[in-house]
Amino acid sequence: MELPKFLLGDNTDYPNAIFIVHTEYPRFIINLENDEVEWLEEFSKEDEAELTSEAEGLIEAATAFYDREVSRYEN
Repeated sequence: MELPKFLLGDNTDYPNAIFIVHTEYPRFIINLENDEVEWLEEFSKEDEAELTSEAEGLIEAATAFYDREVSRYEN
């Protein structure tokens, strides 16, 4: 099965939270309510340096995905 790069999720236990799941490496879930990120990968010290620079772009892409999805619901 091929998955999209981002998935939008919610959960009734967290009524104010909006979750974006990044399905490609490095996999993560971001809660747009508070910008908390949960990484679904284990990283070495060497990987962490590269991840720091890449993370900002990935989080911006996740936010752009959310904005695009919401705009499609509003039309």
